[in-house]
Amino acid sequence: MPSQRWWGLAALGVMLAGAPLAAQDAIAAGDLPPVGYGALNQDQLTVRFGAQDLEIRVAPLDERLLRLLAPDAYRTLRGLVDERRAAIDSAAAAAEGISAPGLMLVSFFARQRDARFEPENLSLLWRGQLERPAAILPINANFSGRQLGTRQQASAIYLYAQPVPVFEPFAISYNGVTSGGWEQALQRIDRERSRVLARWQTERERARDTVATKP
Repeated sequence: MPSQRWWGLAALGVMLAGAPLAAQDAIAAGDLPPVGYGALNQDQLTVRFGAQDLEIRVAPLDERLLRLLAPDAYRTLRGLVDERRAAIDSAAAAAEGISAPGLMLVSFFARQRDARFEPENLSLLWRGQLERPAAILPINANFSGRQLGTRQQASAIYLYAQPVPVFEPFAISYNGVTSGGWEQALQRIDRERSRVLARWQTERERARDTVATKP
């Protein structure tokens, strides 16, 4: 994945788009295609880049994006959010009353023995500004240790003060290294999004036509 010093992307202009956690259920109720229309896997929604002794993997947990996943992948990531919904809502309220947090699944993988990581230093870059995490909810028990053995990993759900602009380019920064890999991921995401929405629209039109022709 492409990465470079963060100043190389300082001029990156992006527009904010995303769905707050509190609104995701409402969106899912009628504005999104049903689960099962998508065919992407989790890796195709994940940005990977190297920083020091680590490989970092980042995947947005936005419902609009998750609906593009194949059913098994959708259930895995959606379940990750649902299992921690109370903790997410509590952390958002404690972080200066954030009502629309952006959610990211972040994993640190050790490339070599005794690799240390600093979870609070992973930031997002959009609108030319760095957005640091407002809260971090560990998934693995070893996350708080901040040190990993070879091939070990530690994961957490990151909360940001604003929804993540999942359908626009943004950058991910960690300790002076920045990845613009999301822009590449957008190419396949846009293709899948168009395919899913077209299929959904066609099926809805067929359903309306069927109802209209019934005696």
